[in-house]
Amino acid sequence: MAIIITDECINCGACEPECPNTAIYEGADDWRYKDGTKLRGKVILPDGTEVDADAAQTPISDDIYYIVPSKCTECKGFHEEPQCAAVCPVDCCIPDDNHVESEETLLNRQSFLHNE
Repeated sequence: MAIIITDECINCGACEPECPNTAIYEGADDWRYKDGTKLRGKVILPDGTEVDADAAQTPISDDIYYIVPSKCTECKGFHEEPQCAAVCPVDCCIPDDNHVESEETLLNRQSFLHNE
């Protein structure tokens, strides 16, 4: 499953540089599929959706840091544990029950995002 940042977030920003997929953004900041990945131009996501990896996407939160579920791999393929949760001083990076995914799905996403 993806990780979510709860509203207990203190906006310290410790999590953002730790994400190997650049899936974490500051509140109100636009995000792009190309950020921190090898995706460029028109791509077909694993769920079949076609997107422009270079296009700005609407922020998921305007107030606190947020994690883009379709870019989160829980650090599978990079680390033993989600790095955002490991560095969060207030333990607000938790599993997102709305985006439950298997380890295989997360590893496939990691491979897709980084063209491996």
